[in-house]
Amino acid sequence: MINVCLADNYPVVHFGVKSYFKDHPEIHVVSNVGNFLMIPEALRNKQIDVLILDLELDGLTSIYEVKSVIKNNPKTKVIIFTSLSEQIYAPNAIKSGVSGFVHKSAKLETLGITIQKVHNGTIMLSDSIKKNLALIAKQNKSERLYRKLSNREIEVLRYLSDGKKNNEISKILNLNEKTVSTYKLRLLTKLNVTNLVDLVNKAKTLEIV
Repeated sequence: MINVCLADNYPVVHFGVKSYFKDHPEIHVVSNVGNFLMIPEALRNKQIDVLILDLELDGLTSIYEVKSVIKNNPKTKVIIFTSLSEQIYAPNAIKSGVSGFVHKSAKLETLGITIQKVHNGTIMLSDSIKKNLALIAKQNKSERLYRKLSNREIEVLRYLSDGKKNNEISKILNLNEKTVSTYKLRLLTKLNVTNLVDLVNKAKTLEIV
């Protein structure tokens, strides 16, 4: 039996996922949490084989926190289950150590297959992500810059898009305010824009935020 912990903001997601796998012969949802800060305790209290995690989970401010969970719980595989763009977020999530990425538009059957595969040691990516990674590898530097945003750059961009100021972002991500300014300048350069409004609009067009 594969013991699963689901970390998601919405009760309807918890209910839907748990109901779907209720009679599954291999998958058992044994824990549900609605805040990232609850995950360490959930992993301590029960043997969790697979953690299903939304990148927009309350309390989760950085992909580096996910990386820390993976480091501290090496026997637990992590699957990202989110509505954020897989083209943008999946490559960086995989680099951080997660074992799979499933978009919430996918069927729960796909989530089930992914749970089983990652439990057996496979890194699971959709065909569209694999194709995207192959395209990135073939593109020249200028063409793939926006696809090569770092984890931190994407995080800063998300908070900028939410209307956060540099000082607010620095507190959320525990970074120096000058460092946040540097990331902002890099984003302007990589996305080839000159101001914050155009930066946010470009990010939305590219489905980065």
